[in-house]
Amino acid sequence: RHPQHDYKWAVTAEGKPSVTHYDLIEAYRAASLLDIKLETGRTHQIRVHMSAHRHPCVGDLTYGADPTLAKRLGLTRQWLHAVRLGFEHPADGSWVEFSSEYPADLQHALDTVRVESNA
Repeated sequence: RHPQHDYKWAVTAEGKPSVTHYDLIEAYRAASLLDIKLETGRTHQIRVHMSAHRHPCVGDLTYGADPTLAKRLGLTRQWLHAVRLGFEHPADGSWVEFSSEYPADLQHALDTVRVESNA
């Protein structure tokens, strides 16, 4: 937990180990699109790690995102979406994978960032 704010989490020396891998897919003036893979599954892990790198998820006001950017993009939530989830099935150990397109509000925000970056 965050040492001063019990409603959120933080990267601290006393915290449990957690590992997040990320690759840059697209870079824009106002934001970046990342491919993120988790080795661990801690509460708010992606949000906390991105904030610790001073690149919070767009719209994630709890972890330091710019509220003016979220408003300009029409976001009322954080821009965080699992396009693909995969894991070993607990019953038989086979690999299962699920995919999901971006919801309309996130796709609109991404399209807006792309247009603004090309202007």
